[in-house]
Formats: sequence, C-alpha cells, structure tokens
Amino acid sequence: MTNAPPPPEWAPHDAVWIGFPSHPELWLDDLEPARAEVAAFARAVHAGGSGERVILVAADAEAGAAATDMCPFAEVVLEPFGDIWLRDTGPIVGGEGGAHAFRFNGWGGKYDLPGDDDLAPRLAARAGLPVAQAEWILEGGAIDGDGTGTVVTTRQCLLNPNRNPQMGEAEVERRLREDLGFSRVVWLEEGLLNDHTDGHVDNLARFVAPGRVAIPEATENDPNWQVYQHAVRDARAGGLEVVIVPSPGRVLRDEEIVPASYMNFYVGNATVVVPIYGAANDEAAVAAIGALFPDRVAIGLRADHILTGGGSFHCISQQLPRRT
Repeated sequence: MTNAPPPPEWAPHDAVWIGFPSHPELWLDDLEPARAEVAAFARAVHAGGSGERVILVAADAEAGAAATDMCPFAEVVLEPFGDIWLRDTGPIVGGEGGAHAFRFNGWGGKYDLPGDDDLAPRLAARAGLPVAQAEWILEGGAIDGDGTGTVVTTRQCLLNPNRNPQMGEAEVERRLREDLGFSRVVWLEEGLLNDHTDGHVDNLARFVAPGRVAIPEATENDPNWQVYQHAVRDARAGGLEVVIVPSPGRVLRDEEIVPASYMNFYVGNATVVVPIYGAANDEAAVAAIGALFPDRVAIGLRADHILTGGGSFHCISQQLPRRT
C-alpha cells in the first residue's frame, strides 16, 4: 500500500461501521436505551438512503437479531468484540484504500475485553480490504486528520506510558508518518476530565476543514475550561485556525462529572450528527457545528445512555472512505 494519509471524515464514504451494544453484563439497565440511541444514530447517518450504507456490528446472535429488528435498512454483521467503541478497535482505512490495524491494550490496560484486540483485521477482511498491521498501540479516537497530512493529538494519550512506554514524541511522529502517511503532528496537552481514554482528541478538538479545527469554549463552572484554553493555545501555536463552538459544560451522572462533549460528532455523507445531553447549550452547539458543514443536515441526538459506557457517536463508528 502507498503511504497516503486517511481522507478527512467529510470526504465521501462508501459505508460506516457502527458498534451495536451487545453485552448485558456491561450495559446493565442502559442496554436497551443505549441500543435505541445507537439505532437513532444509524438512521440519521443512513438518512433514508441519501446518506451512506450502515454496517451494524453485533457481538452475538441475540444482539444481531435486535439490530436487524431496530434497523432493517442496515447490514448487520456478527463479529465477537469486547464493546462497541469501533473508532478505537476497528481498522483505519487510509487514502490508498487499504486498512491499517494497530495493537490494542484496552486503553492502557483499563478494560481488557475478549475480541477487541483483533477486531480490526477481521472487519477489514469482511470488507475485502488489504490490512497493514502495525506493532504499536494506537486508538483511532486518539488522532484526527485533515486529509492534507496534518494530524492533531494529545500528549496525554500518545505519550502515556500505559500505551508505548518506549516511544517518545519523535518516535510517535515517525510512526504516524510511516504507518499512516501524516506529515505534520500538532500536539495538544491533555483531554477532558474523567475521560478513561487518557485524553482522546475526538472529545476535544476536531478538524472541520483543512487546517481548521473546532474546539469548545469554556462555560461558567465548566470543569474543562483550562483544557479548552490550552488546546486553543497549542492549536494556534501549531499553525491551525481555530473555530470556537459551545461546550455542554458540567454534565453529571450519579453525581460524577462525565466527559460529555459535542466534539464527538460524526460527519456522514448527508448529515452531521451531534451528541446532546440535555444541557443548556445543546441547541446552540448543533447550530454551530452544522454551520461548519453547510452541505449537510445537522442533527442533534441524545447520547446519555451511550455515554454511560464512556463515549458517544464518533467513538462507536468508523467510516469506510469511498474507494477510487
């Protein structure tokens, strides 16, 4: 495979993989509500056929039957996995049309679940994609590229000793260049409070155009106000244009701050789907993000129950860029 960087998320897609909640012992009382939120997300991305082909990935026959019943428009495939966070465990499809798989260690050893560590090559094989296997740990949610070769990430995650303790900043940059074709890395410091991914950038800063990144604005009593300020500073120092969008602010579940973020939106062929949480800025965030993608319909959907597992719509999806 040639070494072209992955297309940006707003480039045309052939399809999208979406993880379907499958394990009652993980989701408990949130299983059925989370399934309903995932189904609503899948419908929004499919957009009645004007969007993209949706491939729901279920871990077993029961979940597959539920997915088929809730989303008859979707293709449902059964592949054992630990949980639904396909942005991190699925393959990254590069600009050359091949898939890239990386080692996975449960976000630094926090959640070691059977089936997650080899899901990427299995999904790629199902899609008929050649697979290049890299022998270092990387999750897809830890990076975001603009399609020109620039990628943004956080030191908190990619330089964390629980991932690749032998690799420093220069070595990570070399691997990103050689394995994924990125020619320039813009480093931010840290991600959101209580994010068990150790600071995935897709909850903090997202490219919305070449060289242009969206970052939330701190609100009153926002637990991440310094994180956002530092991200803006570092992005601008890295030569990026920054557009400021609303933040949901302090979002609590069972009296604990959770890493709720509008940045976990997904850019599909026809829609941009933004997670919302019943926060004061929900409507403003959907409008602001929608204005960044004027050729798509912006849709805000509740993601409260998916968030109990630690992520949102971007975390559970991985696009297959259109093949040329």
